[in-house]
Amino acid sequence: MPGLEDLYREIILDHYRNPRNRGELDAPPALRVEGFNPLCGDEVVVYLDVAGDGTVNDIKISGQGCSISQSSASMMSSAVKGQPADQVRALIRAFKAMMSIHEQRLDGEDGGPEDGDAEVKLGDLEALQGVVKFPVRIKCATLCWNTLAQGLDEAEAGAPA
Repeated sequence: MPGLEDLYREIILDHYRNPRNRGELDAPPALRVEGFNPLCGDEVVVYLDVAGDGTVNDIKISGQGCSISQSSASMMSSAVKGQPADQVRALIRAFKAMMSIHEQRLDGEDGGPEDGDAEVKLGDLEALQGVVKFPVRIKCATLCWNTLAQGLDEAEAGAPA
């Protein structure tokens, strides 16, 4: 479907050329989490302002890398800003499942979304599904998502009980 591929390419390029939520937050109070892909040199820094209830009040992204890693980070930041932690985690699982769909078919293992994640809508993030055709680029697309998950874990661990 060339029309759809062209649309997806335009979405990716738009997020690369005009990244959303680019910048930094004061850390602390915000969390600063770094991600690095040693295979290609992509770097991402995620700044998270997480409320006591786990809601992502604000998110900023900095770093450098290829168009896939940078556009994925931009799309991710737009998708999770203002969302509660459980929805953010469901989105992380759904995105990573989309990125690993070919692996599930190859090895038969179920590393996919959990129950209830099937209704998660990825929206513009679906533009990145073509990355699975290039396995070496999957780490580029998922770098920011893994970094975000680490940041949520750190926020949860630091939250008062």
